[in-house]
Amino acid sequence: MHVRYIKVRKPEVYKLLLIVGIVLFVSVVQPAFAADDAFSGVEIRIGGGGDQEGLSTPIRILLLLTLLSFIPAILISVTSFTRLIIVAHFLRQALGTQTMPPNQVLVGLSLFLTFFIMQPVIERVNQDALQPMLKGEMTEMQALESACNPLREFMLRYTREKDIALFLDIAKQPKPRDKQDLPMRVVIPSYMISELKSAFQIGFAIFLPFLVIDMVTSSVLLSMGMMQLPPIMISTPFKILLFVMVDGWNLVIGSLVKSFY
Repeated sequence: MHVRYIKVRKPEVYKLLLIVGIVLFVSVVQPAFAADDAFSGVEIRIGGGGDQEGLSTPIRILLLLTLLSFIPAILISVTSFTRLIIVAHFLRQALGTQTMPPNQVLVGLSLFLTFFIMQPVIERVNQDALQPMLKGEMTEMQALESACNPLREFMLRYTREKDIALFLDIAKQPKPRDKQDLPMRVVIPSYMISELKSAFQIGFAIFLPFLVIDMVTSSVLLSMGMMQLPPIMISTPFKILLFVMVDGWNLVIGSLVKSFY
């Protein structure tokens, strides 16, 4: 039995496949357009349709996904995370342990302490804004406005009036009669500047006892003529021993958390 092979040129094969693809595409797309002669483009509905108030479900999902990208900035800006993480890094630098504890440990500890400190505020936001919005008792914008009230009260409790006056002057806005009338665009940067100052003050207080140990160690080594030996190599074990003996983590973390109560 002999099999006869037919030699086909490559350009002819490509043309045949292109023609078959065009025919299949037209056969699939043409009925879809024929079924709806009034179709004229892409339709996007912002409202829920009918008697439903507020945004439609796809728009809500889009806004939620957009909000997720701003969660780190919101966490740093309106919570106690800034003070906690800065003080933790100051403490590590004062101990002279370089990368111990690691950054992951410090960030994780600061996150859980932030959740612990912000728990009353989170409960108020859930009760006053999130639950009524899920039940349909208020729109998304009303829920956002209600959620800002407990956050504003928390931030103003630890914000200096000098910082608020600074941003009011920059924004060229008159001083409001009540602090609750302050816009969030003034409250948030004022709160962050106040938190930075508080964190640096606490970090300076933590640095002092460890700085004394470094100075004493350096003076002893210099008097003994051991100038080639790095003082930090000798002082670091003593600083760690002192920190452990006085139960330093309990004192530092306890003082930080109590500063928000």
